[in-house]
Order: sequence, then C-alpha cells, then structure tokens
Amino acid sequence: MPDLLTVSGLETRFVTPAATVYAVNGVSFSMQEGEVLGIVGESGCGKSVAMMSILRLIPTPPGEIVQGQALYDGVDLLKMSESEIRSVRGSQIAMIFQDPMTSLNPVLTVGKQVAEPLVTHKGMNWKEAMLKAADLLRLVGIYDANAHLGDYPHQFSGGMRQRVMIAMALACSPKILIADEPTTALDVTIQAQIVDLVRRLRDEFGSAIIWITHDLGVVAGLAQRIAVMYGGRIIEQGSVDTLFENPQHPYTIGLLGSLPRLDETGRRRLVSIEGAPPVLTSKPTACPFAQRCELAGEICWADNPKLTSVGVDHTAACWVDPYSKKERS
Repeated sequence: MPDLLTVSGLETRFVTPAATVYAVNGVSFSMQEGEVLGIVGESGCGKSVAMMSILRLIPTPPGEIVQGQALYDGVDLLKMSESEIRSVRGSQIAMIFQDPMTSLNPVLTVGKQVAEPLVTHKGMNWKEAMLKAADLLRLVGIYDANAHLGDYPHQFSGGMRQRVMIAMALACSPKILIADEPTTALDVTIQAQIVDLVRRLRDEFGSAIIWITHDLGVVAGLAQRIAVMYGGRIIEQGSVDTLFENPQHPYTIGLLGSLPRLDETGRRRLVSIEGAPPVLTSKPTACPFAQRCELAGEICWADNPKLTSVGVDHTAACWVDPYSKKERS
C-alpha cells in the first residue's frame, strides 16, 4: 500500500534579532491511510513546529522552512501555492490545536465556526452548513446541539471546547487528522473521554491520525507506531509494542521510566531524566542528548547519529547500544 504522507528531511528555523533557532532539524517519517502515529517528546523538541510546517502554518517571518519534502498523495505540500495549500487545510488535512480557548474565535458563535469549513470547502450554503454543524456537535458528544449553535466559546467548559475543535476538524472528513496535544489542559477524566472519542471517530471516519503528545501513556492504547523526538529530530521510531518492550535510545528509556507505575512493594516509582533540553540556537553537530546521557562517549560529542535500523521496522539514532553499553557495529 502506498504511503499517504511521506515527510523527508524537513528543516524549519526561526530568525530573530537575538538568535536563530533551529527548531526542526531533518525530520523524516511516513504514514499510511487509517494509521495512527504518535509523535512524542518533551516541550520544545519541535513536535508542533514540524506538523505546522507540513501545513505551512509557520509565520514567515520569523519562521522559515529551509528544506525538505512533504508528499501528500504524491504532491509536495511545501511547494504548493497559497491557494492550493488553503484548499488542502481543513478539507484533506485538518488540525486540532492545543488550546481550544485561543484557537476558537471568541466573537463568533460555535455553530458558525463549525459550519465555516463546510461553506468554504464543500460549497454548502449557511443553512445547510448549520444543520450539518449540529450533526457534528452531536457526533462529538454535545447533546441538544441545536440549542448550542448560537453559544459562544466562553459558554463552554474546556472539555466541551475541545469537542467543538474536533467537530470542526472532522467537518470535511479529512484523510489526515493532526491532534496537537488535545488533552493537555484537561483533567484526567475528560482526557480519557477525548481519547475514547478520537478512537471511535477514527474507526468511523477512517482518517489517519498524527497524535502529538509528551505523554507516552496517552498514545499507548491509541497509536500503532510512535516517533520519539528530541532536539528537533526524530531519534527513535517503531511500533508501540516494540518501543515499550525494547526501546533502543537512552532518551526513550528515560521517558518510559518516568511513567507512573507500581513496583512489587506497591509503591509508585518515578525516574527523572537529569538535565535540561538543548538550546537550539545552533544546528546540532553532535548528539543533542549527549549532555544528559550517561552512556555518551567521544563519538557522541563528535557526530550526530542518523536513524539506523535496530530491528524489524524499528530505527534509532544512537551510537551506543543502551543495554550492552558498547558502540553499535
């Protein structure tokens, strides 16, 4: 089956008077129709910037997509004209943003905001679009939807606003849905509801999903594959089972160790990753994780490793085998 989306060598930077920030440094991945890919990493690692670059949502200036390809159905999104990429956004590739309160327009009704993509991309008139908007709100669990079409975002709770964002994203039945940490600002109960909702809608609509998160636990039951990002790069990729059972990068091992769990005594144990993420004001020439890695050797400080195969459909960018503590051959 051909890939639905193939991203190769994506690089994005931000040029400011103070410094140039090299936010994304050679991100490459692919996904197929109906697949769920988890993009995992701590804040500032480039997850959101990489996905926004694909949709050309990076403000220019100060942002600049330096190089790379993003082939969607064989067409490079990065080379499309403004009118062409606008026709893709929302209709074929949609995005659920991280903070629904700042993403929703506070002076437009919820109904109008959900209906707008249908008018823009599907050619519906406003009456048809509002009827469809009510159906979409019911689909995402907002009951008595007709009564809420005239409400404004401030009249909704955080969880309800996030459901509105999901309804907007699903309005045109996109082939790819990008969810940018959609549960971050929500309490645990609502987080679980949103994850269950997206899982159900994935099965119903058949959309491929890119789920951006800093929490491996969230994607464990949702994604088929995971890409772990650090320092603007993907440093490990593989199936969910493979990454949880046999992580091959020290950073991935650290992330898994930081998940809450119970040991044989019934106590909760948490492991932290010492140090801080790299400041990306220069393009990394060495392994960006070296300063926090107990296994770092001379080669780690001298050269930035490329993603290489470490198993079946499993790649890692690390010079050292974390278990034998020897350089990979």
